[in-house]
Amino acid sequence: MADDSRKMVDGLQEWIGSAYLFVESSMEKVILPNLYQDPQQKPAIFRVLKLALAACSLIHCTSPAPHSPPPTPGCTGSQDGVQILKIHCSNPQLIVHMKFCGLEPCTRFLRSYREGALRAALQESLVALLGHAQHLVPLHLELRVGSERLDLMLQEEERCLRCIQQAKPDRLRDEEIGKLEDAFRSLTCDPGGGGAPKASAPKAPAYSPPPPAPAQTFVFQGQQIANRPLSLEDRQKFARSVGRKWRTVGRALNCRALREQDLDCLAYEYDRDGLYEQAFQMLHRFVLAEGRRATLQRLVEALDKSSLTSLAEDLLGLPGQREYQEQEEKQD
Repeated sequence: MADDSRKMVDGLQEWIGSAYLFVESSMEKVILPNLYQDPQQKPAIFRVLKLALAACSLIHCTSPAPHSPPPTPGCTGSQDGVQILKIHCSNPQLIVHMKFCGLEPCTRFLRSYREGALRAALQESLVALLGHAQHLVPLHLELRVGSERLDLMLQEEERCLRCIQQAKPDRLRDEEIGKLEDAFRSLTCDPGGGGAPKASAPKAPAYSPPPPAPAQTFVFQGQQIANRPLSLEDRQKFARSVGRKWRTVGRALNCRALREQDLDCLAYEYDRDGLYEQAFQMLHRFVLAEGRRATLQRLVEALDKSSLTSLAEDLLGLPGQREYQEQEEKQD
């Protein structure tokens, strides 16, 4: 990756890649493909996507990616280096084919996606569009390049960037997207002419900072435990050991993205892959939905409620209390 970056800095190579963003609403009354296929709602849904991408592009502007080249020229219709090529409808998901023009814009997008900023921006834009003032629309997002699920490797930023760069876009921007881009621009000031806007420009959704950091420690079996976000290793260890009780733990997590019907869908979708994959994907969905609130404490408490205390001890690296008790009884 470093060698590729040096080539780009020297101007010998342009950094271009692509990825697919899958967007699904968990609210039964909000079916995004149906909204997008409605001629009256299509421009508004497109605007939601554009504004969310624009808001996310600003979050990490002060920390550019190392060795990042200037934006690639010729990305017409792009928003800070991210261009929508086509939007596919596949109920219940919208699938957004994106082109990235430059390492820095792609890096900003990945970091915003990983931290939940993209989801927050999409939710806020949908609230404004649908008028759900009291409730955010729960969204499930996935980021894919071919058969690779980037959600499973988001902590490996360079690996994600490499996957995206290797997926050179195989198409030009869709004609329909071009028309939507023109309509979107007509609502904003002409950046070249400096004239007044032709219509009230929609405000980019203000990015709400993540919720306050969870408590730094929690008590389990009389011990103070350092709280932290769930890691990939936590998810793998959980999936290896939980067995058929993964659904019980899913219910105990009390997450809006893990309702009974969501658990049914996960069980069906990953039935052929076995219990490990079902459990891993359940916890992965929990992390995607809750962001920074998907903590070790919440998983440990859910395991305890599900009578899986030994698994909680294993996650925390604690010696089993029952083993100690049995040893003491034998000594007595």
